[in-house]
Amino acid sequence: MTGGSDPTVWSAGEQAAAIRSRRLSSEELLDLFLARIAAVDPQVNAVCTLAVDPARERCREADAATIDGQSWGPLHGLPITIKDAIATAGIRSTGGATALRDHVPVTDAPAVASLKAAGAIVFGKTNLPEWSGDWQSFNEMFGTTNNPWDLARTPGGSSGGAAAAVACGMTSFELGTDIGGSVRVPSAFCGVWGHKPSFGIIPTLGYLDEPAGGGTESDVNTFGPLARSALDLRLLLDVLAQPTAERAAAWQLHLPEPTVASPRALRVAAWFDEPRLEIDADMAAVLHDAADALQGAGAVVDRSARPAIDVDSAWRLGARLIGAAVSVSDDGDHDGGGGGLSHRDWLLMHRQQARLRVAWADLFRGFDVLLCPVTLSPAFEHAQQGQWNTREIFVNGRQRSYVELEGWPALIGAAYLPSTSAPVGRTRAGLPVGVQVVAPFLCDRTAIQVAQWLATLVGGYSVPPICS
Repeated sequence: MTGGSDPTVWSAGEQAAAIRSRRLSSEELLDLFLARIAAVDPQVNAVCTLAVDPARERCREADAATIDGQSWGPLHGLPITIKDAIATAGIRSTGGATALRDHVPVTDAPAVASLKAAGAIVFGKTNLPEWSGDWQSFNEMFGTTNNPWDLARTPGGSSGGAAAAVACGMTSFELGTDIGGSVRVPSAFCGVWGHKPSFGIIPTLGYLDEPAGGGTESDVNTFGPLARSALDLRLLLDVLAQPTAERAAAWQLHLPEPTVASPRALRVAAWFDEPRLEIDADMAAVLHDAADALQGAGAVVDRSARPAIDVDSAWRLGARLIGAAVSVSDDGDHDGGGGGLSHRDWLLMHRQQARLRVAWADLFRGFDVLLCPVTLSPAFEHAQQGQWNTREIFVNGRQRSYVELEGWPALIGAAYLPSTSAPVGRTRAGLPVGVQVVAPFLCDRTAIQVAQWLATLVGGYSVPPICS
């Protein structure tokens, strides 16, 4: 078990099994989550909206169904929270912006509907930056979310409330969004699992990134799960990955099974040392230890293999793609400069993207996965002054532009690749460290499988001390 005798920090799969066997009821699990929120969230501030009464009624219906021998699906009776950037029917959904302070959608985002159809029960929403536009999670309405491993530090963003809630056992699992690292970075900072899927396999309608948002889908944007177990990521991917409603009549989605059956057959490229995107030295040691562990289990690990790309050009391309995707909510002031593209510029940029994707595909002809940093450092201290793209952080004692946090996530996202953020240890200061396990396009299950092997080799999820 992931959490010993405490059901709040069991994996979602363990919780679902307990509900099926009637060792634990859905309503009991809801009450345990609410007790954890009451005990810990005044310090962490992860949950921004609760809808307890309708959730409790639904939990009771789930328990009655269990007694009658019925199952709503693999997530039967699991109480969950959802990032507040995603539309939830009947529950306030703000995108972290005052413009949507009182917005209560009448329909669920398709991804939320899929979770509900599989048996999950939404009882709350989690905090984020305004319009999901930061690697920290704070906004005017709901304040600042703190990292449960160190309250003086950020849990990351933009799915920071989601990652903190999962880490603290406030929810069975979470659904977040990721354009430029918004699932991967918070997962790494909070010591949980997160998966950014291959672009296009999980519908992203219902994403609230501007006052009239939710009705269209943006390039490079993805929805992905956060959990306390890699096995949960596989479970949730199977529920969430599907064609959009308009395509479902003709299209089917069958993701391939993992390409390797054991670490002994695994070919790994490990890319931790990149001068243009230098990472925290303490964190680098943990990442190399994770690669060593795979090598010790029989994998072939090559620490010199790289995609044949110019890192600066690829990063700038990713930044422009992200900038274009978020430009509706930031008036085009994203540092990547994608907000004011002409249609011709857009087409030329996508030609560059096609070449980038070919370079990555060439690398993966010789390797099953690539390991790389999630971002430059572990969780950093709160730094909310000024516009995000004018801030600075310190890495290895040197000032770095805050914008550089985007570098590692953008290299992966621009190529539409799947990436699992896996907790692989902690720094000497006790901060969680995550690694990106990147796989070829549509090989999401391979990324998750390798992340699971890492869990067995180097640890995985641990309960933050604040919850002990």
